[in-house]
Amino acid sequence: MGPTELGITFLTLPLVVRAAAGGQWCYDSQDPGCGPSHWKELKATCGGDKQSPVNIDRRRLHRDGGLGDILFEGYDQAPPGKWRLTNNGHTVMLSLASESASEHITISGGGLPGRYRALQLHFHWGSPAGNGSEHTLDGRQLPMEMHIVHMNAKYQTLAEAKGHPNGLAVLGFFFQVSETSNTNYNTIVAGLRNVSHAGDSVDLASTFRLSTLLPRAARLSGYFRYQGSLTTPDCSEAVVWTVFEEPVEIGREQLKAFVSTLHFPLEGSMLLKMINNFRPPQPLRSRKIFASRGATASGGSLHGGHHQLLSALLLLALHGGHHQLLSALLLLALLSLFSPAP
Repeated sequence: MGPTELGITFLTLPLVVRAAAGGQWCYDSQDPGCGPSHWKELKATCGGDKQSPVNIDRRRLHRDGGLGDILFEGYDQAPPGKWRLTNNGHTVMLSLASESASEHITISGGGLPGRYRALQLHFHWGSPAGNGSEHTLDGRQLPMEMHIVHMNAKYQTLAEAKGHPNGLAVLGFFFQVSETSNTNYNTIVAGLRNVSHAGDSVDLASTFRLSTLLPRAARLSGYFRYQGSLTTPDCSEAVVWTVFEEPVEIGREQLKAFVSTLHFPLEGSMLLKMINNFRPPQPLRSRKIFASRGATASGGSLHGGHHQLLSALLLLALHGGHHQLLSALLLLALLSLFSPAP
């Protein structure tokens, strides 16, 4: 997710060329010479300390009781007007920022530092041979990931928002493959054939309820929160990330449409399939990832109940025999090993 994906005006992008020649960035599947490992040479921010995506290790999370349900406003209504689907040369993007919708599709609550307006959504995927999510869960990459990008309502422009750590809020959703199609994605999948080449765009026949693209409402209380960046240059460290634990199901043939239909910008006479358009996980460094009340956090759960478990083990040791004492000590050692640092 990056600045070219966040624009509301649609322009035909220039050809992707080698970083040394034209200052453009790309993915390794296009040319390793301008792939993610070289982005920091184009934009120093891409080598910063708060970069995204990251690996979400559920043994090392910190439970935050203040991360309750997020308020989704306008997500359950199909706004008037039209939405535009665009192949911007890096992904396929659905613009949500029409005049009729931008003020009405918002998120707030759930520990977010403000109210955020929806701008656009886009996807990252792999290839026929591998998965392509940007964030990983316990070191595992999932088939695809959707990002819904929002801008803090207190800022007037994207440039202004990108200058603040709370400027943008992105919702990340993992996908898992199903043998049956997810009919809620039919409109987007059907539109892919009309945006096969970089610079192509098409107005969808109608808008729809964004909530239909998400996991079931009862599972939206489980998410992970951390401070990060855009996942494409200029890699601005201005994103409050919310990555949901419950994946969205998508049909095998629907996922295949992303992998096989879309193309990167023409490179000379070579037309490359748009595959593996993801940035690898970046170092977490000193940051913490927080788990909401409804999320799974094996480490966070142990950490939160540390004193209660310690008391129970001490009672077992005091009132039991030799074997019980050894068992208690072993459990305490395991607790110390797997609990995150406070």
